[in-house]
Amino acid sequence: MAERLIRFCLACGQPLEERPSFGRLRPVCTGCGRTHFVEPKVAAGVLATKDGAVLLVQRALEPEQGRWTLPAGFVDAGEDARQAAARECLEETGLEVAVSEVLDVYSGREHAQGADIVIVFHGVIRGGSLRPGDDAQSAAFFLPDQIPPLAFEATRRSIERWQGGSPAWP
Repeated sequence: MAERLIRFCLACGQPLEERPSFGRLRPVCTGCGRTHFVEPKVAAGVLATKDGAVLLVQRALEPEQGRWTLPAGFVDAGEDARQAAARECLEETGLEVAVSEVLDVYSGREHAQGADIVIVFHGVIRGGSLRPGDDAQSAAFFLPDQIPPLAFEATRRSIERWQGGSPAWP
């Protein structure tokens, strides 16, 4: 089971313990019996291109500091994933994008602070000016044969598909 961050019941405050519940071990309250379901972390990213080059950001923070990734970040509770992808792109690159179809969905947490699910959308640049922001130390466009060292499996797989010219990809 993943690291348990909640140690006390949100309903009654009693300690939680691991017990079989709903087909697997889960945190269950020792007082009221409530099962605590750990919600997955979801991230949304954008694959946007300009003149045959893909938009990437260089990470300013660990993990993978200095490596490049698609503009992406966590989806806030109650936030539409497309809006989250557009927001993250603007925060990290200064570019406004129109987010359209889902290009792919990736599962599997790569590090303790990472997402369990990453949704990659196609984005079309609509405005703004390229500048790094938020947790990006640089933002730039790269041609298919000039891709820098990449962070994260979802980015690597997305770039590989884009380089391969899959018909469903921009």
